[in-house]
Amino acid sequence: MSISDQRLAQIASRFAELEARLASGTLEGADFVAASRDYAELEPVAKAAADVREMRGELVALSVLDDPEMRELAEEELARIRAELPEAEHRLAIAMLPRDSADSRPAMLEIRAGTGGDEAALFAADLYRMYERFAAEQGWRVEMISANASDIGGFKEVVANVSGTGVFAKLKFESGVHRVQRVPVTESGGRIHTSAATVAVLPEPDEVDVQIDDKDLKIDIYRASGAGGQHVNTTDSAVRITHLPSGLVVVCQDERSQHKNKAKAMQVLRTRLYDARREAAQGAEAEARKAMVGSGDRSERIRTYNFPQGRVTDHRINLTLHRLPEILEGPGLGELIDALTAEDQAKRLAALGE
Repeated sequence: MSISDQRLAQIASRFAELEARLASGTLEGADFVAASRDYAELEPVAKAAADVREMRGELVALSVLDDPEMRELAEEELARIRAELPEAEHRLAIAMLPRDSADSRPAMLEIRAGTGGDEAALFAADLYRMYERFAAEQGWRVEMISANASDIGGFKEVVANVSGTGVFAKLKFESGVHRVQRVPVTESGGRIHTSAATVAVLPEPDEVDVQIDDKDLKIDIYRASGAGGQHVNTTDSAVRITHLPSGLVVVCQDERSQHKNKAKAMQVLRTRLYDARREAAQGAEAEARKAMVGSGDRSERIRTYNFPQGRVTDHRINLTLHRLPEILEGPGLGELIDALTAEDQAKRLAALGE
């Protein structure tokens, strides 16, 4: 995708205009927030565009040199710029791809044990720890919202908020069915079992994005209980919220405070309603989205973690890495996420060129 010199000039002009507005000191409140957001989004595009403009300008200047002594030096520099310019133009094309408006948002991470009983719950806990460690490496914050623990230390279900810079942009390709192949700790015969867990990554809205009318809610308060039926506490602090128009039900009982549980449950409800709205809005693009890496289909088997062979395979991009321990420890997950992001960008670039 070739970007014209006129378009490069427009980008530079728009960026200079935003810089001047922010430096003027006249912007306040919502106007300042909006201009700052626009500046942050345009900055990488403007930098990439400036690099391309500079290289193209050097090509023109060097091409018209008449001095024989300078010509030889110019030929070397021309060869270097001609070799580097396509990569610079590619970086600009990537930077100019339409952004998902949710990319900069925090995310709600939901992991549920699937087929495989206790072993699936243990695997769900492994996945949760993997994302916790990856988040720590990124400088993000993870706050558990609710958890339904199994009797042997796994999670039947766990929901957490992940906040920081670019959370949804990096984690959105993790939604789907994750499969594990290993000998369960509960298996005395040493046979390899296959279990699964489902991961959903939902962008979190601001409160203004999703307005919820109190009359649309049915709120039940009851006594919290944990795995095996033992009471977590002796007060009626667990909260179940039913959103009547959509039928969505959210339960939160992890906190001893009823008010904290209600606040967390409302946070989860708001996120799920926002996600449902996004899904509906993207319905018209469903066919196009199927071709992309991040189709968001949470019933799709996306990845297999094979312990006997020490490998992880992402089925969407046919990538296998023989670094399972490093991936589950967090650091290795970045390589998978980077590969998925690059594939998604390549497919979107190809779609623009069709």
